[in-house]
Amino acid sequence: MKILVIEDEERVASVIRKGLEELGFSVTIASDGILGKNLALSRLFDLVITDILLPGINGVEVCKQIRHEMPDLPIIMLTALGTTDDKVEGFDAGANDYLVKPFDFRELYVRIRELLKRAQPSATPKKTILKAADLEVNLKTMIVQRNAKEIQLTRKEFKLLEYMMNNQGRVLTRTEIAENVWETSFDTGTNFIDVYINYLRKKIDKDYPVKLIQTRPGIGFIFGGDRAQTGDRAHTGDRAQSANPTQSDDRPQTKEP
Repeated sequence: MKILVIEDEERVASVIRKGLEELGFSVTIASDGILGKNLALSRLFDLVITDILLPGINGVEVCKQIRHEMPDLPIIMLTALGTTDDKVEGFDAGANDYLVKPFDFRELYVRIRELLKRAQPSATPKKTILKAADLEVNLKTMIVQRNAKEIQLTRKEFKLLEYMMNNQGRVLTRTEIAENVWETSFDTGTNFIDVYINYLRKKIDKDYPVKLIQTRPGIGFIFGGDRAQTGDRAHTGDRAQSANPTQSDDRPQTKEP
């Protein structure tokens, strides 16, 4: 397996290279964003690890450009920037996982191993159309419609919606969502899961009488099924957990870890 590491800190890059080569990986180091992007787009690598603060172009832009050309290439972001907003920006750019420095190399390896495992093609054919009430999602074209009106979602919002629709009627914990949508462990010091749930609600629920996403206070979220609710009842759990009751319900709240 070939891994590209885009990292301008020589010490960090050296530690990652040494650890991965001892595990049998072939590792290439790029010390700036432009070189890293060009190497990634050569299609020679199975996974990319990139820092965010890079010379040339930053890691977020690198990630966006790689993702535009290679939607299935696994990408892990390494950075000292660990706030919820930083993580949301990284995931929106197309990163599969996000690891805050300093980190334990063993954790990086576990995340690499899981991403590579999930990147393997599945022998089981997937459904291409998902439906819930008047919401329809085409997994092949990535077109989302509710009541025949198209809804624009980011890549992560789409993946979150796909996961929830594939688990309709079942309570999903934040840990489950983090592990299956973001392919990372849930950090209880941040609320990025709730941020994305609110993003999704604004787009697929706000303008419709039947609310498909509901909160189970202290547990998690449930999508559709026989429990879909009307009006504001589906959101009562969110308001109970709000840290700032004067803020509008439509604006997702964030807090630093």
